[in-house]
Amino acid sequence: MKIKRILSVAATFVMALGLFTGCGAASTDTTTTTANNNTTAVQDTVKSTAASDSTTAQTTPSSGKKTLVVYYSASGSTKAVAQNIAESADADIFEITPVNPYTSDDLNWTNNNSRVSKEHNDESLRNVELTKVTPDNWDSYDTVLIGYPIWWGIAAWPVDNFVKENDFIGKTVIPFCTAATSGIGDSGNLLEEMTGTGDWKEGERFHGGASESDISSWIDSLGL
Repeated sequence: MKIKRILSVAATFVMALGLFTGCGAASTDTTTTTANNNTTAVQDTVKSTAASDSTTAQTTPSSGKKTLVVYYSASGSTKAVAQNIAESADADIFEITPVNPYTSDDLNWTNNNSRVSKEHNDESLRNVELTKVTPDNWDSYDTVLIGYPIWWGIAAWPVDNFVKENDFIGKTVIPFCTAATSGIGDSGNLLEEMTGTGDWKEGERFHGGASESDISSWIDSLGL
């Protein structure tokens, strides 16, 4: 009897030990599987995010197009318009400046002896030397807007040497002018003839005090 009891107790102990060991293994396997699944999920998320970022970078390339506003201003009116255009078009700006600037007396067109009157009457005097002819990074610009006041129905001649001495090949060129009463007339066409290069478009005339909304509307219509 004692031997049977001992064998019975021993058998019970062995069964309990086996059951305990089996449960432990199952628990370990479950924990390991869960950890592996979590690791895989994290890795898949990282890969997915990286792929998404890569796709976004590839589908939003920069156009790289650049616009430059060039202007000559005698009294400040064209300068104000040019600055508003540059801001509306998100463009760089370059001022045409004569080596020998025009004074208020020089610009007195009612005086036949003033500088501007003499230059108007004698075309050979219109060769105005500029402090700088070619803007920095000129080749990088796709579109150039050129502004000037109207003198006797044409573009103020300090602009002439700028268009003559620069290469506009591959550039879209858009003239604009300021005038109290005159329109832009053939001023843009005459400048185009001087340079002989570039894709010149129809220009626009502004009053000296043109509003920002008028300028913005014009810029929007150009589709820059």
